[in-house]
Amino acid sequence: MNATVKDFAKLHFIVFLWGFTAIIGKEMSITAADVVLYRTGLAAIVIAGFMIIKKLSFQFEPSVILKLSLTGLVIAMHWFLFFESARVSNISVSLAGMATATFWTSLIEPIFTRKSVKPIEVLLGLIVIFGLYIIFRFEFDNAVGLTLAILSALLSAVFSVLNAGFAKKYSEYGITFYEMLAACVAIAIFIPIYKVSFLNEAAYAIPNLKDWGLLLILSVVCTVYAFSASVELMKRISAFAVNLTINLEPVYGILMALIIYGEKEQMSNGFYYGTLIIIGAVLSYPIIKRRKRKRLQNARP
Repeated sequence: MNATVKDFAKLHFIVFLWGFTAIIGKEMSITAADVVLYRTGLAAIVIAGFMIIKKLSFQFEPSVILKLSLTGLVIAMHWFLFFESARVSNISVSLAGMATATFWTSLIEPIFTRKSVKPIEVLLGLIVIFGLYIIFRFEFDNAVGLTLAILSALLSAVFSVLNAGFAKKYSEYGITFYEMLAACVAIAIFIPIYKVSFLNEAAYAIPNLKDWGLLLILSVVCTVYAFSASVELMKRISAFAVNLTINLEPVYGILMALIIYGEKEQMSNGFYYGTLIIIGAVLSYPIIKRRKRKRLQNARP
């Protein structure tokens, strides 16, 4: 595929940006729901502007727009739970829960593709559950945050599987535009209900100057740029290498949180043992899958 060292460095930078999103969300003064509202709204505007400049079509069949909009609802709730997890616990706990996304994908993907669940995926899934058990045992005070992060990872797996199917048929920019637009509308409807029922606050918060700066980074750099750049890199880097690198997102995020927040992010040894078990299972999955594929290829006459 003629990938260069620069390409792989760029890929790791993109994963670093994704690992940085939890830190950005926690630094804002507005609620997690408001973060998602402005993030998706700004992303939709930026992508729409890009599509207009490049003269890309917005034309999709109504049934396709409906499917993309429903996927946008899933994305909105995924990001809300992700940022809320970091708020009620801390960034390390949030990212540890998000490390289960690959496990959920291995269970959800066969449902959509109508393929049977593979024994190795079940085994790795049990290992992930064991890692979560260790974390819950030593970090029971952060059980709410970890639960929210796990639910966020589950929703991440759902929309990732759906988008994998969409990407084979439609423009990645059109997909992202309609999903971001739908996510923005959905969270805008959700916010008044959520704040009145649970927070007893005004419906919508106005970001301060610092928030706007962080939102621009989150929307333009961590969402629009990172997405388009990752798609472009996949022209030269194999899907295996891309997915393996993306699995390092929790590692980068936890290390960054420790560097930035220090003692506030210090967890018990049990937390790190459990997180290592989860990440180890996640990273081993594509390696085992690749070796199995090679054995099958070598076995052919």
